[in-house]
Amino acid sequence: MKALAIQRLFIVDELSRGERCVCELTEMVGADVSTVSKHLAVLKDAGLVLTTGAASRFSTTSGSRASSTSSAASRRCSEEAARGQEALVG
Repeated sequence: MKALAIQRLFIVDELSRGERCVCELTEMVGADVSTVSKHLAVLKDAGLVLTTGAASRFSTTSGSRASSTSSAASRRCSEEAARGQEALVG
C-alpha cells in the first residue's frame, strides 16, 4: 500500500514540474504502463491530474489542491520515516 502511495506522490510531483506523457512517467516510476495508467486514473478521479491535448499526456490540475495534497503527503511520508527510524533506535 505504501509503495502505491509513494509512486502516486512521485507522479504528482513530476507532473507539478511540467506536462508528461505516460511513457515518460513509466520510465521514471520504473513500473509498467498498466500500473502507471492505473495510478493516473486514480489521480484523475481525485481531481489531482488531468489529460492535456493528447490522451496520453498529463499535467497537474491548476490551483492549490494538487500542490497542497502533494505537500501533505510528503509530510506524512517524512513523519512515517522518522517514526520508523525512532523504532529502530529506541
